[in-house]
Amino acid sequence: MLQRKLTDIEGIKVGHEQDYKGATGCTVVLCEEGATAGVDVEGGSPGTRETALLSPVNRIDKAHGILLSGGSAFGLDAAAGIMEYLENNDSGFDVGVTKVPIVPGAILYDLSIGDYKKRPDKKMGLQACENATGDDCKEGTIGAGTGATVGKVLGMDRAMKGGLGTYCLQVGELMVGAMVVVNSFGDVVNPETGEIIAGALSDSGDFVNTEEFMIKQFENQTNKNQENTTIGIVVSNAKLNKSEANKLASMAHDGFARTMRPSHTMVDGDTIFTLATGKVECDLDLVGLLAADVVGEAVIRAVKMATSLHGVTSYSDLQKN
Repeated sequence: MLQRKLTDIEGIKVGHEQDYKGATGCTVVLCEEGATAGVDVEGGSPGTRETALLSPVNRIDKAHGILLSGGSAFGLDAAAGIMEYLENNDSGFDVGVTKVPIVPGAILYDLSIGDYKKRPDKKMGLQACENATGDDCKEGTIGAGTGATVGKVLGMDRAMKGGLGTYCLQVGELMVGAMVVVNSFGDVVNPETGEIIAGALSDSGDFVNTEEFMIKQFENQTNKNQENTTIGIVVSNAKLNKSEANKLASMAHDGFARTMRPSHTMVDGDTIFTLATGKVECDLDLVGLLAADVVGEAVIRAVKMATSLHGVTSYSDLQKN
């Protein structure tokens, strides 16, 4: 297997825009020619748009961009800027008088870390598109990952910095890549060792271990922090139909379960989109296997590449101590 960049997949561009004072931002993955799209929502508190459209029983099968955004439900406004950009570039579903861009999206909750009045909007979404390139995949405290945090079982005062991570693999001509914005209620762990690498911190600076804490506190589970949700996208050059694209999104969630503990909680809105550009014939099970792997690696990279913001401790801060 070869390690590649997400933007090495032909036709894919990635753009970010953020407000560091507000500690929020958005990220867009563009495929202006259109790609077969799917989605799977496993968290109990999702904030999404156009997910019903991606059901295999519905008409449209291709998307032209995917929005990942901070700002809670307010952040869905950024999709309007993406639609404007794509329409101006003649990209979308042809309805005769114009082309209507299909832009599914999902948000995470980051209103508590910076200025909650600063939220991704149409202007920010448009700027993210203007910033989009096929050359680079920036990571860490950027775009939708700007205000992301992890490990909030004891509240924001004990949380650590999350962020945005990417990872891509190539097997033969097949490429499968992931971009994940990690803003989890639970801890982030190394799946090979079980070691916590980012999560809720005790007074002494040690990791609390969210799962063990929840088990010990089984009679008092009413005050779980609400400021969560991990969102992402898997992109491949595989030839998939709409049903397969949705199944791929489901398979990719294994990467969340391996690296975030617990994942898919009622206070997370964990969502994964898929885009398949249709260039390479392949076995869906192989694509799904790789999708889970690259999603898990993207989760790890998201916290390792993140830098501290507004006083929230990052992984790199702990390595200095």
